[in-house]
Amino acid sequence: MYKSKNIFLNGLIDLAQSRLGSKIVYKTDEFFAPAKRIINPWPPIFKEGVFDKHGKWMDGWETRRKRKKGHDYLILKLGRPGKIRKVDIDTSYFNGNQPSKVSLDACYSKNKLPNKNSKWINVLKKSTAKPNSHHFFNIKNKSIFTHVKLNIYPDGGVARIRIYGNMKINKKFGKKVTNLTSVLNGASPIACNNEHFGRAENILAPGVGKNMGDGWETRRSRGKNFDWLILKCATPGKINKIQIDTHHFKGNYPNKCSLQAVYLNGKISTKSIINGSKNWKLLLNKVKLHAHKKHYFKNKLMKNKKVNYIKINIYPDGGISRIRVFGKSE
Repeated sequence: MYKSKNIFLNGLIDLAQSRLGSKIVYKTDEFFAPAKRIINPWPPIFKEGVFDKHGKWMDGWETRRKRKKGHDYLILKLGRPGKIRKVDIDTSYFNGNQPSKVSLDACYSKNKLPNKNSKWINVLKKSTAKPNSHHFFNIKNKSIFTHVKLNIYPDGGVARIRIYGNMKINKKFGKKVTNLTSVLNGASPIACNNEHFGRAENILAPGVGKNMGDGWETRRSRGKNFDWLILKCATPGKINKIQIDTHHFKGNYPNKCSLQAVYLNGKISTKSIINGSKNWKLLLNKVKLHAHKKHYFKNKLMKNKKVNYIKINIYPDGGISRIRVFGKSE
């Protein structure tokens, strides 16, 4: 049996993903590859032997070779304001053309493009960038930011930037039915046991998945096993109906799935949440899933029960594009 190490997601969301409305609002250069690719939510790819009018096609942002003093940078407007906790600066497939070093500045601005009066704060000092690598950094500044400046020294290419943090949500839900598992409403991933082919947070994204990479997908388990993912709802609520979408997953959708749920009050460690989830009540009995389809279910097991955490169990493994859990805020 394949045994995986639990992945602690701790409620962090990629604030830089384009699905939230993030945009590149300024860049010094993008001669070889456009800056907008750096915030695509799916993993970068490599196309062997593919060239365009500027040179080798690269899946990321790449500037020309600098022939004067200075360095290149871009300014990214985050999809939602938030506290930045971790970053991943990914140079996948950039080998020999990656920057020598990178750094990050951040600011809070009500403008689309920060002006000269905006106060930029360095949140990541100049750090060495390696070829074809993920570079993970913890960010200690606890301020709310709206914009990030990625500095590359002196030039080069970066495949993706992920800015993980907690969104600032000022939404009043009232008593109307809402999607309790939408990232736009404030839902977040807490932990999972595997996200080998597709990140867990994808399952909370708005809209229809663009491809298999735009969903949560685990590796093949090769044994009597099941995979799981724990989500925190945008707000505590009573659930009416559930939608599980396997869009694009045709030969790799889970055979079955079940849902568990609970209401937990106060600040609880991720480890405690994982350990306790084994005993949560069933929200949805184990049901058969099908390829490339939206599945609809009514809440029959936990009627009038307030919940704020949901656990998705998939048997034995596979991929789900989206989950939507509708209910009224409590």
